[in-house]
Amino acid sequence: MSAPAEPSAPALPDPATGPRPSSAVVTGSVQLAPADLADAQVRALRLFGDPVLRTECEPVASYDAELRALVRDLTRTLAEERGAGLAAPQIGVSARVFVFDVPGPDGRVSGHLVNPGLDFPDDDEQDGPEGCLSIPGLYFDTKRRQNVIAQGFNAYGDPVQVVGTGLMARCLQHETDHLDGVLFVDRLDPATRREAMRAIRDADWSGEPALTVRVSPHHIHGRLG
Repeated sequence: MSAPAEPSAPALPDPATGPRPSSAVVTGSVQLAPADLADAQVRALRLFGDPVLRTECEPVASYDAELRALVRDLTRTLAEERGAGLAAPQIGVSARVFVFDVPGPDGRVSGHLVNPGLDFPDDDEQDGPEGCLSIPGLYFDTKRRQNVIAQGFNAYGDPVQVVGTGLMARCLQHETDHLDGVLFVDRLDPATRREAMRAIRDADWSGEPALTVRVSPHHIHGRLG
């Protein structure tokens, strides 16, 4: 997922005029052990139109070295793209796994979730620009829940929980959508979705199966997967 950004830094909501700033409370370890980060590879991003992005991913059954290698490569690819989140289908793997690296007032919150499920503690909503690494360079106002509780596992099979607000909550929802074959443009109102589809058709990357070169860095810092 991606969030709108000024050329120099990602934009965070102003608590005086909009949703509360991003925050996260993490229970459990959502980081890979240093030894499992070795030999990470940058993987090509799958773009809008690739069938894998419309596939409901299978739950992860084995918490093994192969899973940790997937998390490792997702983490490395997200860092290369300078995004806020990246899900396994975005690199062509149909598995219920995503990584995140979300900016906030107290620094970035990074990690991964396997087989995540979302709960919503209230009905508060936020409405703001959202983008996606698989739909590069395009941002549209998207309504999301303001507060989210994500529960799942880490790559070692240990239970973890992330309680997110603001951009963190948006990221958790965006990345979980990817695991269900849902893209953020599916959540736009009809008029905005038509605008988005026209912009996608006109994009210079439209029709390409994968993207291995980053788009302009002025538009990608803080993007969601």
